[in-house]
Amino acid sequence: MPNVIAIGSTGLDSIKTPFGSVENELGGTAINFALASSLFTRTGIVSVAGLDAKKQLDLLTQRNIDTRGLQIVMGKTLQWHGYYEYDMNEAHTTKTELNCFGSFNPVIPEEYRKSRFVFIGSIEPRLQVQVTKQLESPEFVVLDTKDFWIEKDRKSLLEAIKHTTVLLLNEWEARHLFDTPNLQKAAKEALKLGPSYVIIKKGEHGSLLFSDSVYFVAPSYPLETLIDPTGAGDSYAGALMGWLSTQGKVTELNLRKAMIYAAVVASFTVEDFGLRKLARTTPEDIEKRYQEIKKITCF
Repeated sequence: MPNVIAIGSTGLDSIKTPFGSVENELGGTAINFALASSLFTRTGIVSVAGLDAKKQLDLLTQRNIDTRGLQIVMGKTLQWHGYYEYDMNEAHTTKTELNCFGSFNPVIPEEYRKSRFVFIGSIEPRLQVQVTKQLESPEFVVLDTKDFWIEKDRKSLLEAIKHTTVLLLNEWEARHLFDTPNLQKAAKEALKLGPSYVIIKKGEHGSLLFSDSVYFVAPSYPLETLIDPTGAGDSYAGALMGWLSTQGKVTELNLRKAMIYAAVVASFTVEDFGLRKLARTTPEDIEKRYQEIKKITCF
């Protein structure tokens, strides 16, 4: 049984940035998450892909990712087309083709239902609620979302949040969901719904951790080369949960450390298109950057 499972999309991305372009690169929430998490622990995914992605999905086998929850169906895989300008914090979508992901109905395999750590990616909120009902007393559940679902089905999203340990948002989503420019106020409103923690991602400016008694600021890793930020948020979540699952117990101190490992892994993601850099990253690479962050933040 995997220690960590992720429920989310598998996609083929076509991306343009000021530094180049690629077409039909393997990506998606579940894939980016699993590749990052697998650097630390055995990880499984629940997702759907078409036959057009089958060859690229061999990467999962190479990384010992459990694919019993991955459905390969007739038809095409989710396709996302987008671009970034020099402000890499904002993706501009030009076209999205849901294809087989449009009818995705996540069913958690029996072998996954007792997994301790569960990531529920930014799928339709009513499906997020269904996923939580299929789990058997997980220790740590992280839920992600995006602006589209905040607009379309806020009621179901608020219900899904009640069943999670950590709500993961970027700063725009936090402001949008709770209708406030103040991130601290947004986090407090989120905590009232039931999660123990809220993590707000701020891209190159790091991330924030909130609980009823905790406020922690985690830096990002300083980079000179930034090629493509697609999937960085999902790899952040994967690294956070993958490392945390190896620590035996979830504590506030371990969660803080996990956020640093998450920042490090996300820094590798953005240094090349898609999964290219992350697929070449080693545990030794990660530990080196982790120690560098410790050094530059010590005072």
